[in-house]
Amino acid sequence: MSTQVRYSIIIPMFNEEEVIQETYRRIKKVMGATGEPYELLFVNDGSTDNCAQMIEECSYWDESVKLIDLSRNFGHQIAITAGMDYALGDAVVIIDADLQDPPELILDMIAEWKKGYEVVYAKRIKRNGESLFKKWTAALFYRILRYSTDISIPVDTGDFRLIDRKVCDELKRLPEKNRFVRGLVSWVGFRQKALEYERDERLAGETKYPLKRMIKLSLDGITSFSYKPLKLAGYLGALLSASGFLYLMYVLYLALFTDEAVKGWASMIGITLTFNGFVLIMLGVLGEYVGRIYDESKGRPLYIVQEFYGGKKQQSTQKHRVAHLNK
Repeated sequence: MSTQVRYSIIIPMFNEEEVIQETYRRIKKVMGATGEPYELLFVNDGSTDNCAQMIEECSYWDESVKLIDLSRNFGHQIAITAGMDYALGDAVVIIDADLQDPPELILDMIAEWKKGYEVVYAKRIKRNGESLFKKWTAALFYRILRYSTDISIPVDTGDFRLIDRKVCDELKRLPEKNRFVRGLVSWVGFRQKALEYERDERLAGETKYPLKRMIKLSLDGITSFSYKPLKLAGYLGALLSASGFLYLMYVLYLALFTDEAVKGWASMIGITLTFNGFVLIMLGVLGEYVGRIYDESKGRPLYIVQEFYGGKKQQSTQKHRVAHLNK
């Protein structure tokens, strides 16, 4: 590369005012230990608190700090994508601003990258400070995703990872609107290695992934990398149709060849409601896929950058470059 930046650290943030100063301090300390040039790319995903202003002030006296200020909340995965579009480093690290993922692990990732691995991802062996429901649903999602896709997406991993420049460039070529970054990283391939760690409790603030957003992320992951839900709906539809046909034959047999009265109208109503419920579920599955096709067909940019702060000499070049990428 023609840049002097060795490492780009992407830090998406949404209402992280309570923790952002400590996040900056810890990441700054870790990256200073490398002895190599780096940039800290904070991506403000439509925050309504003062975290963006705090990082903007840092960018005036710390030339390594850059703020990508999005015009509204586009979502965590899109914020990561914006960071990758702006990143200049030979290696790109993605880490959340809440400090649940320890910045100190970045040094181990860099060591593995220097050994030749193009992707080094962090795998959670323990999740501290999270509810039993959150742990159970997260474990269930990763295993459903693993068994429903044709690519190997590591279980118990988030977006905390290091990727090589060529991996980042390949990811920028992928045009999906409903993005599932960790799945895309698995899809592009290259040499990958896991580093195990214990995830910490949030230092402050509230989770930015409540149940509603977790469900949205889960649907994006499954529908982006698998059409097995459609196949499963077809198999279940065939099974229920065959069962209904056999039951109908049984009812006709009783009516035509025996004196036994046809009974079980309550069960018939139950079966009818079951069939109708299945049809609605199947339509919902189809709707998820059709909705994503509709999103892709609109051709809108993934995000809009309101302001870019820091790296003044690179600012105009970066704006032109990202505008071109989003056409």
